[in-house]
Amino acid sequence: MRISPLFLALGVAASTIAVPGIAQRPAVDPASAALVAKAESQLEAGDLVAADDTLEAALVLDPKNVGAFVAMAKVAVKQQLYGQAIAFGRKALTIDPSNREALAVQGEAMVQLGALERARKNLAQLGRLCPDGCAEQARLAALIERGPMLAAKTNEVEAKAN
Repeated sequence: MRISPLFLALGVAASTIAVPGIAQRPAVDPASAALVAKAESQLEAGDLVAADDTLEAALVLDPKNVGAFVAMAKVAVKQQLYGQAIAFGRKALTIDPSNREALAVQGEAMVQLGALERARKNLAQLGRLCPDGCAEQARLAALIERGPMLAAKTNEVEAKAN
């Protein structure tokens, strides 16, 4: 009985502590965001190695920078490292499960590997996130329709070998 007031006081104190909720996302470090923007321009210019290095620096500054993980996935897709792209997409989605760009890039990598069923799951999730349609959803749907390029190249090489 004497301990009850202590537990009551601890419970009240614990309930007043601010805890970040699911809806609250931590602010991205401005220096990290600037590096991601620089890496995006390097990616557009085709300098994949510099973009990769810049993104790694961005993640050192802010390991929770979703944009950096998404950009890393884009670089991995350009380098045809589809497994890495899927992993980077997963990391981005762990931080922000509703990130449309992460879903699209991850889905693109899945298509390239021939994992069309998994890519369709990403497409369905994009459909729930943007019921009126969005660019990411349209892009992934077109990629799924086109089919895997890597699997097609592998089949082509095997056909030539026989």
